Amino acid sequence: MVDSSKNKAAGAAATPAASTADASWTPTAAAKSQATKFRWIAMVLWIVAIALEAVAIFWLLRQREFVGEDGQFVRNQESGLITQQDATAVFPQWAFVTLIIALVVIAALAITGSFLWKKANRLDPAKQADKFRFFVQNQLGAIIAIIAFLPLIILIFTNKDMDGKQKGIAGAIGIVLALAAAALGADFNPPSVEKYNADQSTVIQLLGADEVVWVAGGSVYHVCENVSDIQTGSDKLTGTTAEAIEAKKTRLTLKFASELKACGLNVPENADAIEAALKQIQGGATDVTLPAPEWANPADAPIAIKDAPATA
Repeated sequence: MVDSSKNKAAGAAATPAASTADASWTPTAAAKSQATKFRWIAMVLWIVAIALEAVAIFWLLRQREFVGEDGQFVRNQESGLITQQDATAVFPQWAFVTLIIALVVIAALAITGSFLWKKANRLDPAKQADKFRFFVQNQLGAIIAIIAFLPLIILIFTNKDMDGKQKGIAGAIGIVLALAAAALGADFNPPSVEKYNADQSTVIQLLGADEVVWVAGGSVYHVCENVSDIQTGSDKLTGTTAEAIEAKKTRLTLKFASELKACGLNVPENADAIEAALKQIQGGATDVTLPAPEWANPADAPIAIKDAPATA
């Protein structure tokens, strides 16, 4: 449990280096397992969506009925082939209705897969440092939506057997569903190892250990249990930042200074600077340095952490 006794006990003495040797954020085994399950389900849903798109392209859009088949047979003088003079190919109504249903089902599969994929990324994120993988992993839902809709929409508008009304209705529905699936599949503030690492580092430097508190409701975790935000009647749970992420909490609260005061813990003099930097990092900034806490009295520091040697 996060309380003042921990801070006071660690205040005068430096914590051994071994206690921070495993400080880099990593997901819990349970979170990683759940993320893998979500990703497999999402992939299956996306595969089914693309398979349905293929059925629509290679079978459904090729359906046609002939009107006026009782017309007179005539011989084309250039090709020598016989055609029925008054017969006209049209796109059948049953195929049109089936196409609309297929578009809706493709969208539902793509969007559901994207939601599961984003849940997986919250539990087991990529590193921002690996820019290509970070982009693909976090925007894969939008990419799949484009793959699942764009070829089909193009072929709807270029279909020679569909009339203008059919093309207009099916094409408009396809475009709206494609945009919705792409927007819902994109992640505009994706999680990352770096963001979680910044939260974890802040917690360790403020408390001396990677231990936070949360309740079932809400999306953030806290450094103190005596705050109004978690006086909800729900059980208060404590654990590491990784365990908080496993419990569907997305980040450390930015109200940590007032929470430290509520629990009688020491507050660094540069709490505002830490909060501002953390807010930027949580928002996706990659060029922000997280300040080290500055204590009024060196003995107030709950943990002693040396700067790593500068890299060449």
